[in-house]
Order: sequence, then structure tokens, then C-alpha cells
Amino acid sequence: MRNYIYKTLIAVVALIIVFEFTIGKTINKINQKTEILFTKEGRKEMVSSIKIEMEKAINQENYLDEEERRIIKQFIQKIKSELNSVE
Repeated sequence: MRNYIYKTLIAVVALIIVFEFTIGKTINKINQKTEILFTKEGRKEMVSSIKIEMEKAINQENYLDEEERRIIKQFIQKIKSELNSVE
């Protein structure tokens, strides 16, 4: 009976350790990301990083490459044609 208890305790401890080093780390990363979204400081930080990226885009001569420009132009033309077809 004593051996069974020891084996069970060892198995439980091993499972807890394996869980913490595998799934537990992933859950902690997800919690950190969501915490950034839901805190006031996190949102302010996101807004400031978006502003910085927008400044970088403004300072670049060509933000989009040729293919991206072509695709966006086709998309806008399609939307215009659909809007013009409405009575």
C-alpha cells in the first residue's frame, strides 16, 4: 500500500511539473497579451506604438510595393462599381 501511495505522489508531481513547463507557459503568455489589451497603460502603449509606426510609414517614400498598390486599386474599383449599381 505504501508503494502505491509513493508511486501516485511521484506521478502527480511529475504531471504538475510537465504541465507547468508546457501548457502553463503558453497560458501565461496568453494572459500577458490579454492583460496588455485590458489595462489602461497597455492600451496607451499600443496607441503610442501605432503612432510611431504611422510616423515611420509617413517618412517612407513608397509605403506599398507595386503589387499591393495594384490589388488595393482593383479592390477600390470593385467597391465603387458595386456602390454605383445600387438604385
